[in-house]
Amino acid sequence: MKIISWNVNGIRAIVKKDFFKTIETLNPDVLCLQETKAQDSEVEKALMPMNEYQQFYNAAEKKGYSGTSLLSKTQPLSVTNDMGIAKFDTEGRIQCASYDAFFLVNVYVPNSGQQLDRLAYRKEWDAHFLSYVKKLEQTKPVIICGDFNVAHTSIDLKNDKANYNKTAGYTQVEINGMNHFIDSGFVDAFRHFHPSEIAYTYWSYRFKARERNTGWRIDYFLVSEQLVDKIKSVEILSNYLGSDHCPICLEITF
Repeated sequence: MKIISWNVNGIRAIVKKDFFKTIETLNPDVLCLQETKAQDSEVEKALMPMNEYQQFYNAAEKKGYSGTSLLSKTQPLSVTNDMGIAKFDTEGRIQCASYDAFFLVNVYVPNSGQQLDRLAYRKEWDAHFLSYVKKLEQTKPVIICGDFNVAHTSIDLKNDKANYNKTAGYTQVEINGMNHFIDSGFVDAFRHFHPSEIAYTYWSYRFKARERNTGWRIDYFLVSEQLVDKIKSVEILSNYLGSDHCPICLEITF
């Protein structure tokens, strides 16, 4: 099974670029999208050409903001949205697809904000999300993919010292949040197979950041430990354009 995760930074914008051609080339079995920035009916309309996929949407209540979509060539056993906690369930950030051998969770973790004004909310969100996926894991293994909005260690961003505890995505609070996932038994699949590789998944649109490769690795596959031996490959596909993030890919055999 090939799973692609991609923060598209607006589904209606990216489909006007080479999005469909990219997906045709990559040919994923499952495609997880984050930051669709559209209501369910708008996402459905934008993705109309992709009729070989079963499609599932989770829009934010606020229009033009956040949102996730999951597309699967095979019909999942079930797909559910959100954590079941009212204060965290209005922004369309979580989808969970159940397959025979595992759960697949598509997530768009909240950004802590330019002034770190949402850092406390983010800390609480991380804790509840970890509890949510650990509860799933009691039933069967879990693959989590998406934009976690955190660079976990200094190798995961270009300018670590300049950003530490100053910039959303690289505060100790957010780093601790990712530490808790790893400490609880989830494996950062890319870093497991590429322990010292410098590779980024997000580049600001400002200051020619992508051209200069001044980036951040904030998009991840986190997998239950018992799935690691089944992974064939995990890649960051930085050559594919259309968003300020690039797609990431996990191939796994069941």
